[in-house]
Amino acid sequence: MPSVFGTMCGGRKKKKKYKPEPEVLEQEVLPVKSQGLKTFKKMGLSGDDDVNAMLQGSNLRKIRAGWHAARLYRLESDGMTVWYQSQAKRVRSKQIFSILHIESVREGHQSEGLQKYGRRFPETCCFTIAFKGRRKNLDLAAFSEKEARNWVQGLQKLMKRAEAMSQREKLVHWIWDYLRQADRDGDEKMNFQEVKDMLKMINIDLNDIYAYNLFKTCDRSNSDTLEDHEIEEFCTKLMHRPEVEELFHHYSGEDRILSAEELQEFLQAQGEDATPERAREIIHKYELNETAKQHDLMMMEGFMMYLLSDDGDIFNQKHRTVYQDMTQPLCHYFISSSHNTYLTNHQLVGESSTESYIRVFMEGCRCVELDCWEGPSGEPVIYHGHTLTSKILFKDVVATIRDYAFKNSPYPVILSLENHCGLEQQVIMANHLREILGDMLVTEPLPGADTTQLPSPEALMGKFLLKGKKLSSRKFSDEEEGKSRMDIAKELSDLVVYCQAVEYRGQPGNMCEMSSFSEDKVRRLIKDSGINLVRYNARQLSRVYPDGLRANSSNYSPQEMWNAGCQLVALNFQTPGYTMDLNRGRFQDNGLCGYVLKPEFLRKEDSYFNPDAPSNEAKLLFVKVISAQQLPKLNKEKPNSIVDPFVRVEIHGVGKKREKETKYILNNGFNPYWNEMLQLEVPVPELALVRFVVEDYDKTSSNDFIGQETLPFLSLKQGYRHVHLFSEDGASLSPATLFVQIRIENL
Repeated sequence: MPSVFGTMCGGRKKKKKYKPEPEVLEQEVLPVKSQGLKTFKKMGLSGDDDVNAMLQGSNLRKIRAGWHAARLYRLESDGMTVWYQSQAKRVRSKQIFSILHIESVREGHQSEGLQKYGRRFPETCCFTIAFKGRRKNLDLAAFSEKEARNWVQGLQKLMKRAEAMSQREKLVHWIWDYLRQADRDGDEKMNFQEVKDMLKMINIDLNDIYAYNLFKTCDRSNSDTLEDHEIEEFCTKLMHRPEVEELFHHYSGEDRILSAEELQEFLQAQGEDATPERAREIIHKYELNETAKQHDLMMMEGFMMYLLSDDGDIFNQKHRTVYQDMTQPLCHYFISSSHNTYLTNHQLVGESSTESYIRVFMEGCRCVELDCWEGPSGEPVIYHGHTLTSKILFKDVVATIRDYAFKNSPYPVILSLENHCGLEQQVIMANHLREILGDMLVTEPLPGADTTQLPSPEALMGKFLLKGKKLSSRKFSDEEEGKSRMDIAKELSDLVVYCQAVEYRGQPGNMCEMSSFSEDKVRRLIKDSGINLVRYNARQLSRVYPDGLRANSSNYSPQEMWNAGCQLVALNFQTPGYTMDLNRGRFQDNGLCGYVLKPEFLRKEDSYFNPDAPSNEAKLLFVKVISAQQLPKLNKEKPNSIVDPFVRVEIHGVGKKREKETKYILNNGFNPYWNEMLQLEVPVPELALVRFVVEDYDKTSSNDFIGQETLPFLSLKQGYRHVHLFSEDGASLSPATLFVQIRIENL
C-alpha cells in the first residue's frame, strides 16, 4: 500500500487534468466578522424572532441561594457567544459563555436549584442552562413568559447550529472572539498594539519586528490600522499550515489542485475506502469552490476542511454509533459505573445533588450509587454517611433517575443500593422505587429468558436493575466500605433480581449473584488468583469501588480491573484527572451507550487469560507528532504568559504504562511544530487505551496540563489525523487540535 509515512516530497509528474482559470478558483474572502454573520444567515436564523430577541438582550434573574438579582444577558453578533453583566464593574466585559459549551436547556423548575430557590417565580418564566464539563448550572427567571420562551427556543436553535458547524467555522468564531476582545475601542479596526494584544491572547509570542512586518504587509491602505479584508489577510497568514500544504502538494503536484484520482491515492495511503465514488463524495462534501467541485477537483482550503472534519479525525467514526453485538449476557460487557454519584466534589464536606445523577447520565454512565440513610419524617435520604455532606431525599433522586437515565442511552441502568436504613424506611424505599419507576423496574426474571445466563443489554433496554442484598440467598457480601450487615425488608428484597449482592468465594456460582470489591482487595485477587477472577467475571457481574480513605474523592486507575474482566469499575465522576480520561476513552466507544463488549478471551468461562502475561498479538504504534493548533492559554490573568507545549503519548493496558514524549516548543501555543516520531509497544491491543496529552513545560515545577484525548487502541485510524483536545473535566477545547500521523505494525 503506498504511503508517505516519513519524508514528504512534491512535484511528481501527474496525468493532465482540467484546470479552470485562476480567477475562477479564488475563494471568497470576507472579514472575519462578516464570515461569522454569513454562517449565521446560512443556518436560516438571521430573521428568527427568538434569536433577534436574544440579540436585543434581556434582564434575567440569576437564581441561587439567598440571591436572585437581575442582570443583562445578550447574544453577541457572532451568534455563538452570550455576554452577561457582572456585579463586579471591573470585569463586566469579560463575562461570557459559548453556545458550544452548553449541554442542554431545561424549561421550568427542572433543576435542583430552581426547585429549591425559584418556586416564587412562575414556572413558565424559568429555565436552566446546563453546561458541559463541571461548570455549574445557570438557573434563570425572565420577567415574562414570552421572554423565557425566546431564550429557551433561541438557545436550542443555536445549539443545533453549533453541532452542525465545521471545524473551520469554529475556528472563525474563535478568532472573531479574540479580535473582539483585542479591539478595545470597538471601532472594528486593529492598530499594531491591539494586534500585539491579540497575539498574546491566542498564545503566541511573535518577535516584534516580525509581527510589525506582517502587520505592515497587510496594511494595504497605509492607515496604520487593519480593517475588513486586511484583518482577514492577517489572520490567514497567521493560520498558514505549511505542514498541511506540503502534504497537499505531495499529492496534487505542481499545479496545486487535487484531482479525484489524486485524492484516491491519498485515501489509499490513509487506509481508507479509496474508490472513485468515495473520492468524489469527499470533494463534493468539503470543497468550497463551486467551479472546482463541478469538475471533481479539490483546492487546498477544501483539503484542509476535510482533514479537520470528522472524516479526518483520529477516532473511527463508525465507533461513534452502537456497532457491537448487544445480545450477549450483561457480564460480557464493561459497564460505565459511578461511585458516590450524588456528590458534586469532596466526600467529607461536599454537596449532594440530584444534578450529579443527570451529569453522569449525560456522560453515558449506566450504574449509579444510592447511599441511603434514615431520614426525618420517615423519608430516607441520600448522602455520605457520618460526614458533613448535604442530604437529598431518596424519592427525589429516584424521580431524577427516571427522568434522565435513558435520554442518551436506551440500555439498562443498574441502581447500586448501599442500604443503611431500618426496616420501616426500607419499605418506604421499596414503595418509592415501585411507584416512581413503574414498569421500568425489573422485579422478576424476564419471561422466556435463558435461566443459565444473565439477560442481554438489548433484552433489558429501558429497564432498571436494583443491586442489593436479597433474603434467602447465601451469605451476604461485606457491604462496601465496611458497613455492618442488617436485616432486609422483604419488600426491598423482592426488587433485587439479577444483581444479588453476595460474598466472593473465588468460583463462579449463580449467574444472578454478584460481588463487590474495594480497589485494594481486587488488586490482591488479581495478584493471587487472576485467572479465577477472569473466569468469575465471564459468568457473573462484579463491582469495584474506591478505597474509603480517598477523602478528596480521588480515583484509582480502572485499567487493571478491566484487564481482569471486572464490569462495574466505579469511579468518582465528579473528580477530573487522567483516571476519568481513561474512563471516558473506554466508553466513548460503541456510541457512548455505556456498554462496551469485552474481548473474547475475557468472555470465556474456561479462559486461561492472565492479565500479567504477554500476548502474541502485540503491536507497534508509530506516532509522528507533527504540530498543534490553537492551544488554550493557561493563565489569562497574565497576558505575557505563553505556554511552552510538549506532547506525550501514553499506552494504558496490560502491564506497565508505556509513554514517550516530544521536546517542548518555547513560547508558542498557537501553532507549535515538532515533526517528531514516537514509537510505543502495545502488548494487548484489545484492552489498550491511547492517551494524547499536551502539557506546558516548566523546569522549576510540575508541568501544567493543557489538554488531552483518550481513545481505545482499536478505534485509532491510521494516516494523517487530527486529535481534538479536551479539558481536564472533559469539555471540548475546540478548535485546539494536534496533527499527527499514525502507523500500526505487528510486533
